[in-house]
Amino acid sequence: MDFDALTGGVEPGGLRVKNDIRLLICYLLSSINAPLSKQDIVQIMQENSLANYFEVMDSLSEMIQKGTIDTVSFNQLNEKEDCVICNDITRNIAKQLDSTLPISVRDCAVSAAFKLLAKAKREKENHVDIIETKQGYQVECHISGGEMDLMSFKIYVPDIYQARMVKEKFHENPQRIYSILLASVTDDKELLSELFQ
Repeated sequence: MDFDALTGGVEPGGLRVKNDIRLLICYLLSSINAPLSKQDIVQIMQENSLANYFEVMDSLSEMIQKGTIDTVSFNQLNEKEDCVICNDITRNIAKQLDSTLPISVRDCAVSAAFKLLAKAKREKENHVDIIETKQGYQVECHISGGEMDLMSFKIYVPDIYQARMVKEKFHENPQRIYSILLASVTDDKELLSELFQ
């Protein structure tokens, strides 16, 4: 098989043919059936070494231009973002040709997309505010219980880098933080012991 795509950043087993990259994008969008930003798709491909950055961006632009995928404006974390979403053409291509892609590539891309969507959901439901003060930064974390905050707390950090790190670590597992804080204030030593093992 002749490779016609750039291969920088692509590991063995990754995609080296432009049609395969476009097909994986179709498969990915039709499998998750949710809007993804171009950056989300690039991130999925890059973090898993599935395809070259430039080839993914080129494929996305071409697919939008040809109507293979649709664009939508999507409100993510109070920021409007242009996203791509599957349409009937996307679904048909994915259905007819998905078996031409290696199953490991398909599974890897879809798994990464679901993790990305789960992360976005956690960030939306459990928001973090970073407020600059005279002494540094105050990070306010909110743990949502649907229509209300189950818990919120503020923590002071001296610089923006630590504030961003607190935000990132909080979003990784807000449920664990909630459990640890609740066990601490209720003096539940058994639960604390479990949580720190």
